Amino acid sequence: MPQGPSIYPSFRYRDARAAIDFLRDAFGFEPVVVYENDDGTIAHAELRYGNGMIMLGSQREGDAYAEHVGNGWVYVVVDDADAHRARALEHGAKDASELIDTDYGSRDYSVRDPEGNHWNFGTYRPSLEGEG
Repeated sequence: MPQGPSIYPSFRYRDARAAIDFLRDAFGFEPVVVYENDDGTIAHAELRYGNGMIMLGSQREGDAYAEHVGNGWVYVVVDDADAHRARALEHGAKDASELIDTDYGSRDYSVRDPEGNHWNFGTYRPSLEGEG
């Protein structure tokens, strides 16, 4: 039986509902599940991109992770960095770096989401087996 990823980057957002919309529209993430609290904030959400997934939720009073809103950083593999960057910018991604070609064969760029998390996208796909 195939297994999913073993690592799930997780984020807290001041406005998690807006973050879900942004991540869907700008980056192409697909919401899988979204659980709401009684007050309408997001208790927990899971969003898929390819065979990977992130989790997120609303910042909450007394939350141990509250001070980390906007401090995340993640790398996501994309097939076409040029097209992906154009889409991200069209939907409001900020502080975009120029597209670069790396020495190890990747085409990369980076942006920040509306709450400041740093997102890197590129064509380099790490291997679990390493080189050789």
